[in-house]
Amino acid sequence: MIGSLYLPGNTWLHSAPAGLKLVLLAVGSTALMWVHSPSLLLGACVLVCLSVYWAGASLQQVWQQLRPLVWLLFVLGGLSVWSHGVWQALEMVLRLLTLVLAASVVSMTTPLTQMMQVVVWLMGPFERLGWVNADKVALGFGLTLRLIPELGVQWQDIREAQLARGLTPSPLTMGVPMLLRTLRRADEIAEAIDARG
Repeated sequence: MIGSLYLPGNTWLHSAPAGLKLVLLAVGSTALMWVHSPSLLLGACVLVCLSVYWAGASLQQVWQQLRPLVWLLFVLGGLSVWSHGVWQALEMVLRLLTLVLAASVVSMTTPLTQMMQVVVWLMGPFERLGWVNADKVALGFGLTLRLIPELGVQWQDIREAQLARGLTPSPLTMGVPMLLRTLRRADEIAEAIDARG
């Protein structure tokens, strides 16, 4: 899982064009923002969970991706219950969970190179106008997606190291080493890009 969320496979989700999956993700995510019925959101969440199953992902692989989000959902859900009530909190949690799972399905079934090719194609008209460099935009997009799971691994490594030393992990004690590791990794990537021209 380090460096990529992609899971090789031969399912129909894997064989679907990357552009189609990204368009469906964008349209579906936008549509979900206008849905305020918990029953409809639950139906969408169940459908996306079935897509995760069809993609061939195990429960452990899904949990690795969702684990950092669980506490955030608890906190946001609690705040929403306190400020807006149970039904709006349920609506928000279902919407966020569905969006994250849908993005995970696309990441798990689409190689990063294919997604970068879609970005290059999308940026083509803007490149012809001289507004952007499509290859650089695609590279930035690819690096961002590649580093997301790596940041999760780094966070877990720091947490385990602090527990092994008998320390109680906290946002402050984990935030500083996480920042330093991330900056060091960014420097390594920048040097590698410069070395390759």
